[in-house]
Amino acid sequence: MNKKDNNEGANIAGRYYETEDYKRNDQLSSGLATTHEQVSDTYMEGQADAVIEDVVGVDISIPRKGYDE
Repeated sequence: MNKKDNNEGANIAGRYYETEDYKRNDQLSSGLATTHEQVSDTYMEGQADAVIEDVVGVDISIPRKGYDE
C-alpha cells in the first residue's frame, strides 16, 4: 500500500478565519467558523471562572490550588 502525499497540511497551518468560512462547505472552514464563534461567545461573556452551576441555583467555586504531596 502506497502512502499518498498530503500537501494540504502546509495550507492549513497558515490559514486564518475569514467571514466567508460560514458559507463554505469544507471541513477546515467549518472548524474555523465554529472555533471563531466559540471564542467570540466566550469573549462576550466576559469571564471564564471555574464555577460549577448547581441545579438549585448555588454556584460552587472550584479552587485554584496546586497538588499537595
